This record gives sequence, structure tokens and C-alpha cells, in this order.
Amino acid sequence: MEFTGFPVAALDFYDDLEVDNTKSFWEKHKQVYDEAVKAPMTALCDALAKEFGDAKIFRPYRDVRFAKDKTPYKTHQGAFVRVADATGWYVEVSPRGVRTGGGFYHAEAPRLAALREAIAHDTYGAELEKITHGLERKGFSVGGDVLKTNPRGYDKEHPRIGLLRHKSIIASRMIGFDPVIHTPELLGLVRKDWRATRPLVEWAQRHGAH
Repeated sequence: MEFTGFPVAALDFYDDLEVDNTKSFWEKHKQVYDEAVKAPMTALCDALAKEFGDAKIFRPYRDVRFAKDKTPYKTHQGAFVRVADATGWYVEVSPRGVRTGGGFYHAEAPRLAALREAIAHDTYGAELEKITHGLERKGFSVGGDVLKTNPRGYDKEHPRIGLLRHKSIIASRMIGFDPVIHTPELLGLVRKDWRATRPLVEWAQRHGAH
């Protein structure tokens, strides 16, 4: 199937699901999900696979076992290309439109220690700083889980203490409701964004070994 964009019905589906997140709504509108959300997302990922790798298209069902919120369905559809542990590229459609991103969203303690060691390193840390500043200039938001205090073993006066506080680093860009999301041209935008975040993804892949 060729990617032709996400139809308006995809956004309408998630708008309605936020209001009525029930099994009865889902079963009544599952065909809309299959045709307007899942099929285009699959086509988009298939078109990007040759350059970036195969994507995992996330299940629409929430894991509510330990959640206070027991609503059964996710109100967005995400897909992720993994190149290392919790590291790679992301694309999502939701009631807020389309969002792209790249980076690492989680790191277990040994890997996080290795990444922080690289951030503290004069050469590798300066490289990451240059990458993140460049992405911000291109319109990406650079965020993630950040400690409120300094990580153990690092001085608060360290020139990259802001980056050292990160437990994850993700560069994301909101395409939102731009009319392009309903057209085949969205493929080119997602490809461009993923290429822009490649230096961040590859930095995390390279320095996250432990």
C-alpha cells in the first residue's frame, strides 16, 4: 500500500476516543481505526524502512494493570524504529496531529552511566551539545526525563550539567495539523526529520555501550 497521508478521519477518531474511551466505542469504530490510522501508519513505516529499518507499530491497547487511569485504549498511534536499547526514531498521530522524534527515551543504570561519562567527556560531550543546539535551531524541542538535582558524582558547575541531568534525551517536532499531514508529502517531512535527528540517535547508540 502506498502512503497517501493520514485522512481527517484519523484525527476525528482520536478526538472521539478521548471523549468515549470504551470498548463499545472501539468495537463500533474499529474499521475506522484499521483504515484511517493503522493502514496509513503501516504504509508510512514501510516507505521509511529501507533507509531507517523496520518499525514497531505499537498496539492500541493500554496496559492498565498498575495504572490509576483504567481507560482501555491509547489516544494516539505511535511507531518506533529501534537501533539500540530504547534508542531510535518515532512518529505519532493523535488528536494534536503528527509528531516526529529521535533519541533515547530510557536507559538502565549501567547504560545511563556510560552516556553521562560521554557527556562529561570534553570531546564527546561537546559533540552532543553541538547536535542538540543544532536541532533546536532547526525547530526541534530537545527534552526528556530530567533530574531536578545533579547526578551523583558530577559538580553543579560542570559546563554541561544541564545535559548530565537528563535520564533520556529526545528531539521532537510537532507538525500538528498542517494540511501536509493529509498528503503523500508527509512522508518526505518525516524522512527529513528523522535524518535531522540521526546524529543524536547515532551518538546515543555509539556511547551507550556498557
